[in-house]
Amino acid sequence: MLLIDKYAYFNGLKRIHPIEKMFFAFSLLFFSLAVKDVIVSLATFSVMSLFILFGAKIPVNYLIKLLLLPFFFLLSGIVTILFSIADIDADMPNVIWSSSFISWNLYITSDSLTSAFQLFCIAMGSISCLYFLILTTPVHDILKVLRKLKIPQLLIEIMEITYRFIFVFLETTSSIYQAQNSRLGYRTKRQWLYSISLLISALFIGVFKRAKELTNAMESRAYANEMGYMDDGYNLSAASWLVISAILACLTIVYILWGGR
Repeated sequence: MLLIDKYAYFNGLKRIHPIEKMFFAFSLLFFSLAVKDVIVSLATFSVMSLFILFGAKIPVNYLIKLLLLPFFFLLSGIVTILFSIADIDADMPNVIWSSSFISWNLYITSDSLTSAFQLFCIAMGSISCLYFLILTTPVHDILKVLRKLKIPQLLIEIMEITYRFIFVFLETTSSIYQAQNSRLGYRTKRQWLYSISLLISALFIGVFKRAKELTNAMESRAYANEMGYMDDGYNLSAASWLVISAILACLTIVYILWGGR
């Protein structure tokens, strides 16, 4: 089991109704994306981080590791916004830093710095909303909510099977790698390249074989184009909706008073 999936099943908010957690996460996500305000995004990130750390009781070091994953992808996008290149004789208004090489100028303007910082804050606020959802809500609970929302059955089952095969993929990869490594298959660069090519080919063959076995197992259990689920007995809570409403109201007030500055 992946650690992120383990926390989804065993966390401090596991008994909260999935509808409440999904509504909370997506309402803050859409509000943050709609207003595109730095203050609101930072407030969203702070609120979600507090719920993850103190509500769901997720370790802070694990949350930091998760946040570092999208950070490097986000950094590549920020760099393209932050830095500009122009001819050495071109007019460069509001420049706060520049460096010349040959006949070009690499520079940063106050506007590009503001845009890059705004993008960073909005992205981190949005990511925190999604992390709150996946760290507190199992996938099968999310899919059950999607069924209640009348999302097409085919799309839901594709999502579920894809999620299932992530684990099959990782398990098969780990088994093949350990077998190769125990036979010194990665000792030299040439052996490493050869072992990797064998791993990739065997991986696809193994995954397709497991897919066929899964199909046969489902058909042998009278699969009729719909997967059944057990009811976990969640109950909607007035207190939860009150907390969600209060947080949304506070974010709205924050945006009205300090937004756009």
